[in-house]
Amino acid sequence: MHILLLEDGSTAAAALCRMLRREGYAVEMASVNEQTMRAARRHACDLVILDLTLRADDAAKLLRALEQWRDQVPVLVLSAREHVEERVQALELGADCLAEPFAMPELAARVRALMRRSGSRRNGRLVHGPLVIDREAHRAYLHGEPLALLPREWAVLEMLLERCDQIVPKDIIMGSLARNGKPVTANTIETHVSRLRAKIEGAGVHIRTVHRVGYLLEGRG
Repeated sequence: MHILLLEDGSTAAAALCRMLRREGYAVEMASVNEQTMRAARRHACDLVILDLTLRADDAAKLLRALEQWRDQVPVLVLSAREHVEERVQALELGADCLAEPFAMPELAARVRALMRRSGSRRNGRLVHGPLVIDREAHRAYLHGEPLALLPREWAVLEMLLERCDQIVPKDIIMGSLARNGKPVTANTIETHVSRLRAKIEGAGVHIRTVHRVGYLLEGRG
C-alpha cells in the first residue's frame, strides 16, 4: 500500500515517515506546494497525507487543491489544534483531519481505517461492517439485503460512511444537503438521522449523536 506524504521537510515529518514504513507501507515524501499536489494526482497512491501544521500562509491554496482528489483517494490532513478553520474547510472538501499534537498509535489507527476505505473506493463501494453502499448502482445494503433510502437519507449515510469512526459535523451535513439556495435546518438533519437509525439499528452499526457537534457512525460489538 502506497502513501504519499506531502510535508515541509521537518523532523516531525521524517519521524512520521519512519513510523509508516515500520507499519509496512511504502511512503513517498514530497514538498508541500501546489505544483507537487497537481502532479500527485498522477501517482498510484492509496492515501495522501497533507501536513499543514507549519504551512499556515499557504493553507487556503493547498486546501483548495484537495478538490482534485475528491472521490479518488482518501486524504488525511494534519493540522495544528488551534487551526479550526483549516480543519473545517478540509472536512468540507472531503478530507479527514487529525489535530496535532496526536499520538503515533492514533495516527496509525486512522491510516489503517483510511486504507480500508481506499480499497473500497476502487470498486465504487463504501463498506462498514454489514453496511455497504454501491455508488455505481446507487444502492445500499445491510447484511446483503437492500436498504430502502430516500435521497437525503442516502446522502447522509454516504457522508457518514465516508468518514466512519469519525465525527461528521452537523453544519457540514446541512451545507452538503442544501440545494438551490434553500438551507437545510438542524431539525431536518435530525429527522433524516432518526429515520436512518430506525433502518440500521440493531444490525451491528450505530449512528451516535455527539452533542452540539455532529454524528458518528460506529460499529457495535
